[in-house]
Amino acid sequence: MNIKKHIPNIITLGNLLCGTIATILAVRGYFYATAIFVGVGIVLDFLDGFAARMLHVQGELGKQLDSLADMVTSGVVPGIVMLQFMVHSAYHREFGFSSWDTALDIGLTLENLLSVELLGLLLTLFAGYRLAKFNIDTRQTDSFIGLPTPAMNLFVVSLPMIAGYTESELVLSIIHNQYFLIAVTIILSLLMVSELPLFSLKFKSTSVKNNLLKYIFLLLSVVLLIVLKFIAIPLIIILYILLSVFNNIAGKSK
Repeated sequence: MNIKKHIPNIITLGNLLCGTIATILAVRGYFYATAIFVGVGIVLDFLDGFAARMLHVQGELGKQLDSLADMVTSGVVPGIVMLQFMVHSAYHREFGFSSWDTALDIGLTLENLLSVELLGLLLTLFAGYRLAKFNIDTRQTDSFIGLPTPAMNLFVVSLPMIAGYTESELVLSIIHNQYFLIAVTIILSLLMVSELPLFSLKFKSTSVKNNLLKYIFLLLSVVLLIVLKFIAIPLIIILYILLSVFNNIAGKSK
């Protein structure tokens, strides 16, 4: 048996395992632990493709398995996180909880599932549509069309982290605002299935000239993380989108 060809798929299954555990944690409302498993899953999602290219064992099975794993880690999980966070934010606004930790015992109820918080699951539906579309879209080899599901996922799981660790009343008032969370859900959902071209972080060489935009993005991302910590994560996703738009405009003007 050729063990080499199974290595990328084993890594992908690791992503799926992380996503499954993160799903359980998200349902329970343990956002910090959810974010850890999501982060590990996204790293594994990057590594499986890298391993497949390095070992020259890319195939249709790996492609389909990758999408199935992504559907859990970056589809099901962020939808549940957004739903849960909307529920916890409602209690924060009503009772003044200082962080989401106080609301962990609330959990999902039938009343929650029949309320506006159900909109959070739009992220799961649009992620599923995007992943299916990605599988049959031959244009997305060196770049992305629409926001990748891992980027959406990182944006969403960062929101409870920011709420739990910031002391800024302004940030808390924004991040727990119902209309803000609904707007974020709708915008991220539409971006995933949009025709907006976004640059890929895959490096074919280390050339600064050929990868200048990527190096700028990575450098600014590191600076933001050092200065702003968790608050930097959604800002980095926004920066990624803005730099892609700038790159598209610059490319058309040439």
